[in-house]
Amino acid sequence: MKNSQRLLLTTATASTTLFSFVFLLTHSIIIGIAFAILSGAIAWTLLHKKSVKNESELVEAWPEVIDHLMSGISSGLSLSESLSGLAARGPEILRPIFTTFRNELYKSGDFTIALTKLKTEFSHHSSDQIFEALLIAKELGGSELLQILRTLGDFLRQDLVLRREIEVKHGWIKNSAHLSAAAPWLLLLLLSTQPTTAAAYATPTGILILASGLVMTAIAYLWMNRLGQLPQTPRVFK
Repeated sequence: MKNSQRLLLTTATASTTLFSFVFLLTHSIIIGIAFAILSGAIAWTLLHKKSVKNESELVEAWPEVIDHLMSGISSGLSLSESLSGLAARGPEILRPIFTTFRNELYKSGDFTIALTKLKTEFSHHSSDQIFEALLIAKELGGSELLQILRTLGDFLRQDLVLRREIEVKHGWIKNSAHLSAAAPWLLLLLLSTQPTTAAAYATPTGILILASGLVMTAIAYLWMNRLGQLPQTPRVFK
């Protein structure tokens, strides 16, 4: 199942489940629809966060890749052998792509072509720096390759530590914002157990209030995430 299909199925399931629960609790179709829309948005957001988390794990794996490369080169292996070995002993999240690189290298026998395809596959500023250093070392000779990799590894680790500190501080603010956004809807759910409240929101004015609340919650959430988003380091070696 493709990611888009999985996202659509998960969103639809969450919306249907919460609609059924709210409708049984409040006996109001209008309020049920509002919460169904809200739950679908929450499910989509959680899945999006999962993809962002996977990207973060990918970024955090590059210092380990550098360590493996330095270990292989120091033990006398060639660049091709060191990179191919990452398919078996590299970080698990990167092994499938390095397996593809190893197969491509065995198939074509051209290290530059295989490494260029690997660079395109990752398309990240951290991997670009590593692969450019390896390409230069392969073409011009790399007596200083180990020192370059060591310096690059230290730089990537310092960058990761700084980003983690910022993400933790942003996380406190985001959690407070999430709670502030959820509180009115939880209060609405409690009040909607009263027949008079459910009837009030079934009127055109009530529907307008619910729609306005959904729109304002969405705007506030998107604005909050935009403000809390860390800037991405641009790719220099595209």
